[in-house]
Amino acid sequence: MHKTRGINHLGLSVKNLDQTVSFFVHCLGWEESGRDASYPRSAVSDGTIRLTLWEVDYSLPITEFDFRKNIGLHHFALEVDSEQSLNEIAESVRNYPGVNIEFMPELLGNGPRKHMIFNEPGGIRIEFIWPGS
Repeated sequence: MHKTRGINHLGLSVKNLDQTVSFFVHCLGWEESGRDASYPRSAVSDGTIRLTLWEVDYSLPITEFDFRKNIGLHHFALEVDSEQSLNEIAESVRNYPGVNIEFMPELLGNGPRKHMIFNEPGGIRIEFIWPGS
């Protein structure tokens, strides 16, 4: 028997809370909850996973995360239901202001799985993956 039951939430630091919340709500259709302007922080959810988003403190030196040399979050992956959904999301993401596309949907290994990776406007590296079945 496992002692845990999965992720309750994933806490992420972002460059600009409003931009990141807007991306998840307006581009991906997630819902926002729990905004606290005093930190500042908020949460977003797709109904299955919840992200807590914390804006960095600009009174301190800010360092961009480099997934190749820093310990911590390399990326997080969100699964989609179909190849068509992956392609539709990819187009929405591509056209969203401030997004940095690493690569658009492509085969993962020999396929049929496909995925894409990008950074949302607040800097978080995200993968969308269609498992190919």
